Amino acid sequence: MKRIRLLFQGDSLTDGDRDRSDIHNLGNSYPKYVAAMLREKYPDVELELVNLGIGGDRTDSLLARADADFVEVDADIISILVGVNDVWNRYDFKIPNTDEVIESNYRTLLQKLKQETHAKIMLIQPYTVGYAQAYIREEMLRVHAIVKRLADEYADAYLPIDDCFWSRDEAPEYFTRDGVHPTENGARFMAEHYVECISPLIDSILN
Repeated sequence: MKRIRLLFQGDSLTDGDRDRSDIHNLGNSYPKYVAAMLREKYPDVELELVNLGIGGDRTDSLLARADADFVEVDADIISILVGVNDVWNRYDFKIPNTDEVIESNYRTLLQKLKQETHAKIMLIQPYTVGYAQAYIREEMLRVHAIVKRLADEYADAYLPIDDCFWSRDEAPEYFTRDGVHPTENGARFMAEHYVECISPLIDSILN
C-alpha cells in the first residue's frame, strides 16, 4: 500500500480546536472533512494526515517554527492557509506588519520549504466572508494578490477559497460564525474544494 503524509498548516481556521498533544487530531475545521473525503477517494492509499495549525498564527509565526513544524515533519504535501491574522492584528494588537513584511515572511518560508523539503506545496487564499469592515476587506484583497503571486512562484497548487465563497448566494452566516471561522457548512464547503485542488498532487505522487 502506498503511503502519503499530508501536513495542514495555518492559523485557527486550520487548527479547529484540535488536541495539540496529538498531531493526528484534525480538530473540527476543514481538515476533519478533508480526511474523510480523501480516504473515501483513495481507499488503497495509507494517508497520514498531520494538523499543526495554531490559532492566532501569522506568517511570522509559521516562519518562526519552520524547522520543527514544517521541515522535520517530512511531509509529501504541505498545505498552508494563513494571512487573516496578519491583517486583523494590525488593529487588534497594533502590530505594524505591512504588506511588504507579510510577503517577506511568506516568501522566506516558501524558499526554505523548497530548499529543505521534498514536499509539494499548496497555498490557500485567506478569506473573509461578509462581516469584515470595508477597510479590512480592502487589505485582505491586497494580501490575496501577495499569496497568488507567491503561489505562482513556489506552489504546486493554489486554492482561491475566498473567491469560491463569494461566488455563492448563501448568506455569510451559512459559511462562517464571524466572517472568518467556518461553520460546519463552511468547513465542508472548504473541504470539497480542498480535495478537488489537492487530488492532482496526490495523483502525481502515486503515479
